Amino acid sequence: MRNKRRKLQKHENVIVFPGAVDRLITEGQKFAENYQYDKAVESLREALQYTDDDEGLLSIYAFSLYETRNFQEAKAVCEKLLAIGPQLYIETMELYLTVLMELKEFNQVETLISSLLEEEVIPPESQDKFIRIKNLNAMIADSQSNEQPGDMELEKTSEQLKADTFFAQTNLQQMKHLQAIRELNLRPLKNLLVAIIEDNRAHPMIQSFVLYLLVQQEIDIEVQVRKFDKECTINPIDLDFPDELPVAKKVLKLVEELLEQEPTTLEMVQYLLTRHMFVTYPFEWFQYSPEEVADGYIDFVHAMFGEVKETDYDLLDLINLLEEQSELFDV
Repeated sequence: MRNKRRKLQKHENVIVFPGAVDRLITEGQKFAENYQYDKAVESLREALQYTDDDEGLLSIYAFSLYETRNFQEAKAVCEKLLAIGPQLYIETMELYLTVLMELKEFNQVETLISSLLEEEVIPPESQDKFIRIKNLNAMIADSQSNEQPGDMELEKTSEQLKADTFFAQTNLQQMKHLQAIRELNLRPLKNLLVAIIEDNRAHPMIQSFVLYLLVQQEIDIEVQVRKFDKECTINPIDLDFPDELPVAKKVLKLVEELLEQEPTTLEMVQYLLTRHMFVTYPFEWFQYSPEEVADGYIDFVHAMFGEVKETDYDLLDLINLLEEQSELFDV
């Protein structure tokens, strides 16, 4: 029985053998899944020469271009996707806006988001995120218009953030340096910042502050956090601020209710909670429930005034540890 022959593809007098395009697409997808974005770009760029525009393929290609800092080409691909009217419109628009910010097209970002909000194109559940992007865009635009950091300044900042240089400073010097860069566009520095978080020399408060900066600017990158004998892998783009995490919100609400008649105690408990939820970030008091945490902190403050009660001594030890780890810093 004779095998079926597959038709050869021809593109600008170049013969493409059967299965070659599929192989390039599969390779590109696998490279992207394994964070090998430079190789993904090569495979997908070649595949797209011989195939019709496919939404899924273009989406992976656009993201890979962004990750390899090919922002102009990523912009063009996003515009092509948006013209198609992709199913993942909101996700594509987010990527497009991020690319425009990298290209310093801040006015375009402002105009586009304002238009989308006015025309109610953005669904209610995504509006807060777009408002945050709009505010971040304005902040970066204002910062750059005032300072205009050039290549030399970026290079200097990069050198200061390299692990060995950074950790040669005291904790307070490290924090001061991080506060100095918080208004800059941190995307070009994201790998250096992640390296600081993941370094075993990093103080828990330094780890938390760097992570906070990444969350604030919605930087899309995986981070492995180790502190207090706990470990997790998170992406800042999916993470809330410390006081917006589920347990923290419940604890803050509980202490307000429980200490309604004790304003001085409430103020002290809130002060401690703010410091400690920051030093443990992104973890939340580990195995303890919101009720246990609220009661533990109230007992801790009462004990400071001589009102000793039966308490969970393991939790008390944890509170003392967190106080010790956060006392050098102003949150």
